[in-house]
Amino acid sequence: MEHDAARGSPITIVIADDHQVVRAGLRLLLEAEEGFEVLAEAGDVPTTEHRLNAYRPRVLILDLTMPGESSLRAIPRMRATSPDTQIVVLTMHNDAAFAREALRAGAAGYVLKEAADTELISAVRLAAQDRTYLTPQLGARLAAKSPAATGPPDDLTAREVEVLRLIALGHTNSEIASTLHLSVRTIESHRAHIQQKTRLANRAELVAYARDHGLL
Repeated sequence: MEHDAARGSPITIVIADDHQVVRAGLRLLLEAEEGFEVLAEAGDVPTTEHRLNAYRPRVLILDLTMPGESSLRAIPRMRATSPDTQIVVLTMHNDAAFAREALRAGAAGYVLKEAADTELISAVRLAAQDRTYLTPQLGARLAAKSPAATGPPDDLTAREVEVLRLIALGHTNSEIASTLHLSVRTIESHRAHIQQKTRLANRAELVAYARDHGLL
């Protein structure tokens, strides 16, 4: 699918970042590019969703860390609100786990802020063509990770591995329940079983365990 500019209309963009200075810099960068049109800005998740519903841009540039709610958790809802809008995450999180979660949630791109001046334009153009862009250094890390051949450790079930991974990524029990469409009590039960099987007592130990076993 060709992007909008190739059909004679600009690629419309909404910028979401909680720092006004960052938004201003991004607007200058984007508006200097032929075929781009910045429609609006937002500084938190609720305002972003409002702008998305009002403007239906072709591309949303989304910071992962903003007030109001986890941007990562809001991505599926944003995609449902405006299905024709592609989301390019722009973040300081130089972590393959965050990149994997963002792409799994429905983002079309993942760009580090430190590389925005060289990579963001490419990411936006590819997103407008319904293609994916991932910062190269993170792409290499994701490609290098392969699932353990021995299967889940400590006899964890597939569901327990899924819950453990979300715990390690910082999600609360209620967030995990919402993500997996389960009750909070069920998540608490899974967590108890995970801790029994792994013989670990707290979240910090679970995070280290998940990283050591390649679950992130």
